[in-house]
Amino acid sequence: MRLKKKEYKPLNINDITIIDDDKLKKAITAAALGNAMEWFDFGVYGFLAFALGKVFFPDASPSVQMIASLGTFSVPFLVRPLGGIICGFLGDKYGRQKVLAITIIIMSLGTCSIGLIPSYESIGIWSPIILLIAKLIQGFSVGGEYSGAAIFVAEYSPDRKRGFMGSWLDFGSIAGFVIGAGVVVLISSMITDAQFQNWGWRLPFFLALPLGGIGLYLRHELEETPAFQKHVEEMEAESKENLKKAPKLSYREVASKYWKSLMICVGVVIVSNVTYYVLLTYMPSYLSHNLNYSENHGVLIIIAVMIGMLFVQPVIGLTSDKIGRRPFILIGSIGLFVLAYPSFLLIQSNSVGLIFIGLLFLAIILNCFIGVMASILPAIFPTQIRYSALAIAFNISILIAGMTPTIVAWRVEATHDLFMPAYYLMAIALVGIWTGLRMPETANKPLRGETPTASDRKEAREILSEHFDTIEQKVEEIDEKIAELEKRRQILIDQHPKLD
Repeated sequence: MRLKKKEYKPLNINDITIIDDDKLKKAITAAALGNAMEWFDFGVYGFLAFALGKVFFPDASPSVQMIASLGTFSVPFLVRPLGGIICGFLGDKYGRQKVLAITIIIMSLGTCSIGLIPSYESIGIWSPIILLIAKLIQGFSVGGEYSGAAIFVAEYSPDRKRGFMGSWLDFGSIAGFVIGAGVVVLISSMITDAQFQNWGWRLPFFLALPLGGIGLYLRHELEETPAFQKHVEEMEAESKENLKKAPKLSYREVASKYWKSLMICVGVVIVSNVTYYVLLTYMPSYLSHNLNYSENHGVLIIIAVMIGMLFVQPVIGLTSDKIGRRPFILIGSIGLFVLAYPSFLLIQSNSVGLIFIGLLFLAIILNCFIGVMASILPAIFPTQIRYSALAIAFNISILIAGMTPTIVAWRVEATHDLFMPAYYLMAIALVGIWTGLRMPETANKPLRGETPTASDRKEAREILSEHFDTIEQKVEEIDEKIAELEKRRQILIDQHPKLD
């Protein structure tokens, strides 16, 4: 069977997609708000881990209570790959916008339901079981949330601004943590400890319902991404039947054909999220339980650090559009390996100022990762399998990273070594260094397999000119190689008596 020759045509100005600025802002707001709600729950749960342990595991020792409550946080990560598979398949087949509207509904209902669960004293063992079910529902929803939101923003963003626009997604994550922590501190400061333990801890979870309603409204009003619309139009032009078959590749074929991209995705997600969970989920319990700070005292320090992160986050994204994404992964990973131990040395100093500096080191390192993660991951997969491949790789990685609070808390209790979190981070930093060395640079380039996107017609003309300059440069390089090969060929011919 003869293979059909692939036809190439010159890129022209009409091939470059112009992104509507108003639609882009709406897309970022809707995606970031959903991400904020996801991490609002994670933040609230992390900051309430000590109190939740007493509510749902009252017969255990304080150490076991904390490990058990953090374990309940980690178990839902087991179902995230399932959520990623289903949401990824639906997102590649029916569109990103529809799936993101569904995930935010499930997530808000799952979070709100935690506030309704009776305590262990009321219904016994059913209390932690229902808590686990609620967390599993959240885990399923979140399995498609971040991947879909990152893809949504990336497919709406101009090539030259994708780093800056993508950084607002994790800006929403940090903001969600800040709001969650702030709500916990506010409520606990307004009522007594007994009231907080009895019913006050439930109030933060109820806020998920109105937040989810706002997020659903914003996502429902959005149009599908330009990249996916173009993909659907191309499939319909080829054959309407193809629309029913997307994605065309099986998961085995995706793993075989795109294994390098999958490995890069896994590496970026693991180093980013392990650092995230150590700093923003495990650290409040570490400060209160292991270092004997009051819960509010530790939370206030971390809130101050996170507010600082909010200002750094978009700067990292903007800078990555100028110098690239790879430098930040490498700088962050090397910094994590070098500074993890000194940071925990400062955190254990009993000086508020030094504790803040130790946490600030880790926060800036975390900004290096999350400032570029949302712009890196969607760019390394083609449109037709982008949601499926990214959701699966992301959630398998999260399955590993999500166990971090439980593993670290258990190792600290088992070894009585307060530097165990630092050792854990140093080991993960090696994964980040390997990833940074292996990953391709994606800054200022179109999404894989796509034509360029621009903010306006002027930028489109600049991109077209740069595209032609690049082709000319590559042709010159090829001509030079051909000339060199011709010289080498002639030298070999001259050495053979029968060749002329």
